[in-house]
Amino acid sequence: MNMLKIVAVPMHREGRKFVAIFAAITIILGLVWQPLFWLGCGATVWCYYFFRDPVRVIPQQEGLILSPADGVVSLIQYVVPPSELDLGDAPVTRVSVFMNVFNCHVNRAPLTGTVRKIAYHKGQFLNASFDKASELNERNALMIETPEGVRIGVVQIAGLVARRIVCFVREGDAVEAGHRFGLIRFGSRLDVYLPEGVAPLVSVGQTAVAGETILADLATPDARRPGVPQ
Repeated sequence: MNMLKIVAVPMHREGRKFVAIFAAITIILGLVWQPLFWLGCGATVWCYYFFRDPVRVIPQQEGLILSPADGVVSLIQYVVPPSELDLGDAPVTRVSVFMNVFNCHVNRAPLTGTVRKIAYHKGQFLNASFDKASELNERNALMIETPEGVRIGVVQIAGLVARRIVCFVREGDAVEAGHRFGLIRFGSRLDVYLPEGVAPLVSVGQTAVAGETILADLATPDARRPGVPQ
């Protein structure tokens, strides 16, 4: 195993200026008092680690809905999707993945399709693990439609510390499952609205890996979630 690949994980370009700022402040602090220099070094390394962009092994089976984020499955609820997603008024399953400040924050498309709609909303910066964050926090919603006409929603939600949602795609763009579509800076959450009748294959408390963890399978809509006591 190449230890260099473990330690020197590639960094997303969005993080370059932040690492540069952290490094500059570290040098200044070092001129003031040497112990502050080492604290700054630690903060700079953390900033680099926050913006890491590791390579992922993306499942190739058609019909899989993948996790768009690294983190923990914090909520699985049956709710009416936000009106801006154009997914109708019928309740569907929403799977929420909460990212803390130590998770990789590069977001990946949950499935292959076309971005039919993007809707950005200003809002508050409540703790992203709270249920009401889906409605009150700053967010960016995407509706993706597969070639077969299946629609899902994925929403980037800013958190308590996050102050910037970045989206790399536009309406009409084609996306592939597991490919990068955005990033949220410093703690946040991703909500995925599954198609009506499709059940999740994950459980609350489960660790999810963006582009690798399977949230649901369109081919087995009635599958039961593993890990749930029966």
